[in-house]
Amino acid sequence: MDLDHRLAFDLAPVGLVISRNRFIVDCNQRVCEMFAISHELLVGQSFQVLYPSADEYERQGARMAPILNAKGSYSDNRIMKRATGETFWCHVSGRALDRINPHAEGIWSFEDLSEQRPVKACLTGREREVAAKLLEGLTSKEIGRTLGISHRTVEIYRARLMRKYDACTTADLVHKLVSVG
Repeated sequence: MDLDHRLAFDLAPVGLVISRNRFIVDCNQRVCEMFAISHELLVGQSFQVLYPSADEYERQGARMAPILNAKGSYSDNRIMKRATGETFWCHVSGRALDRINPHAEGIWSFEDLSEQRPVKACLTGREREVAAKLLEGLTSKEIGRTLGISHRTVEIYRARLMRKYDACTTADLVHKLVSVG
């Protein structure tokens, strides 16, 4: 039986992107649906169009490069942005084709987590990053090291998140970040 690889790519149940130097070379239908943008408008664009802010795009790229260089692959949950401006939680996994130059070429998958984990508050870029790391179960010190900020700064962002989500404890905040409704 002949397998039509293009058809498999286009109809995959998760979003798939082929990238070069952090630009979208090709993507499947699921990516277009997820980010509410046509294939024609997305191909050739920087991944920056999928991020809530340019700062988050830059910080994420800088954070991923050494991991891609060391392991060849990367994955996390983060808040992304649809073309409509709506933000949503997304699981992102990728593989660098050249570990020496990790952003040169890659294959990325995107899975929309919005049904299981809706974004319920208007968050700043740094709040989104801290929230994502809290959901990974990291401590303030670990989050600080990962994001390149002090653990005290992390605690300030966590306190802001707790106010925005009306949470009494970090465990309550994590529950509210992941709960639906």
